[in-house]
Amino acid sequence: MFFGIDLTDLLQLVGYPGVFAIIFAESGLIVGFFLPGASLLFTAGLLAAAGVFNPFILIPLVTLAAILGDNVGYWFGNKVGIKLFTKPDSRFFHQEHLRRTQHFYEKHGAKAIILARFIPIIRTFTPIVAGIASMNYRTFFICNVVGALAWATGVTTAAYILGTRFPFIGDYIEIVIVTIIAVTLIPLFWEMFKQYRSRNEVV
Repeated sequence: MFFGIDLTDLLQLVGYPGVFAIIFAESGLIVGFFLPGASLLFTAGLLAAAGVFNPFILIPLVTLAAILGDNVGYWFGNKVGIKLFTKPDSRFFHQEHLRRTQHFYEKHGAKAIILARFIPIIRTFTPIVAGIASMNYRTFFICNVVGALAWATGVTTAAYILGTRFPFIGDYIEIVIVTIIAVTLIPLFWEMFKQYRSRNEVV
């Protein structure tokens, strides 16, 4: 479920263009940080196994969306992103998201582009922070492609294979999605815990 909407119904309604748009937005547009990236990919993969989507169209499509989304985020950050640090909080933007991503990027460097793919919210802001930091574009692009292959291609393909071999998994899609969300949130809460602990140690 996403905002009370069944993801299976949503994906069948929006089709390929909608899947592309959601993955693109969540990969690098500020307004896309709340979108259901990993759970959407998994659901789309299961629907491909059920014959709703063609996997040979779906998998390259979500991979391309992830790569292009990150690129847009990078260039946005590179050109105008520095202004975000002075932007007040709003309904769709919180400085804490940006600061947390900056800390993650500073800690992991170039590999943050790959690792962030698997962490909600941070995956949206990481390419923007990389652009703000003027990360070498060639290095960014390579990490971007590797991350997209690991995340978009990997999650969708895994779901497709599971759905093909174990068709009944579709009957438990809500449980699977909740599990995916919980697992992907673990790194985020771990980072928050480490930051909280380090602040207390300093005090």
